[in-house]
Amino acid sequence: MARRARKKGLPPGTIVHTGEMKEGKAKITVIDYDGSGVKEKSVKKVEDCYKFKGNKRTTWINIDGVHDVDVIEKIGKHFGVHPLVLEDIANTEQRPKVEDFDDYLFIVARMFYNGQKEGEVESEQISFILGKDFVISFQENEGDIFDSVRKRIRDGKGSIRKLGPDYLLYALLDAIVDNYFVILESAGERVEDLEEALTLNPSNKTLQEIHRMKRDMIYLRKGIWPLREVISILTRNESTLIKKGTIRYLRDVYDHTIQVIDTIETYRDILSGMVDLYLSSISNKMNEVMKVLTIIATIFIPLTFITGLYGMNFQYIPELGWEHGYPFALGIMLLVALIMFIYFKKRKWI
Repeated sequence: MARRARKKGLPPGTIVHTGEMKEGKAKITVIDYDGSGVKEKSVKKVEDCYKFKGNKRTTWINIDGVHDVDVIEKIGKHFGVHPLVLEDIANTEQRPKVEDFDDYLFIVARMFYNGQKEGEVESEQISFILGKDFVISFQENEGDIFDSVRKRIRDGKGSIRKLGPDYLLYALLDAIVDNYFVILESAGERVEDLEEALTLNPSNKTLQEIHRMKRDMIYLRKGIWPLREVISILTRNESTLIKKGTIRYLRDVYDHTIQVIDTIETYRDILSGMVDLYLSSISNKMNEVMKVLTIIATIFIPLTFITGLYGMNFQYIPELGWEHGYPFALGIMLLVALIMFIYFKKRKWI
């Protein structure tokens, strides 16, 4: 919330970066290709990207670093992007969405990946602008999950170099959704470990890990659930920017998104059940302890009665002067304890 405060009082369309504060300039890479070949290079100035507009080839411009608002403003102005869209690109807390501006589409998605620490899930916002012959992607950080797409473009494998920018957008969205399965695979292994820990030796650390995973599932659901709606809109969109052939591929991404959401919901249900199982296990352990203590106390009740009876300070007690009174009393107490133990054993209380 503190980061959003930077926009307070500013007019709509003002480009203000609301994410993590960073230094340095944005990194810009360009991949320009068609069926005959591909050109790939990094450019130092945003003006070097201008020549790719309208060159009748498919151009993918990737910008790493939305903190550099000057780059966003310049490239947006040249490619005719609305100021409100540029504002949303710099605001890294956007909900996944799609907006149709006739001559281009604006898509926001969330990219998840495993963090450096074990079990840690990190994410960043990624924005796409799909034009007639270009795709512009904006990322928060350098490094992504699109290396497989780049390799397909370089090697000319499949149909990616023969088809247009709409197919490139599909390939990028497909890479994002496919990586969700990688995240969920890691989450599934953590769920199995938690189930084993709950079965063998539940502890406070186990409960903390369960709550942590529940937060991760909510975090994933919040970023992935709206993407289903985004892709559904793209499959129904009547924009000329998306060809009918590409819609078939987008439907496949939609199906994958549904699978991801179903898996997340399944894990959430399992984790909720784990909390109940943990509480039940702790309660059972406590009951076992109380059971043992109760049995011990119950056995000692008649023994306490016997010792109390013969511990009374009266002068005339029948067995007071008996030579074998002490071992007799001990024998009686031992016999009573043994009889009670056998009785509890037969009743399967112990």
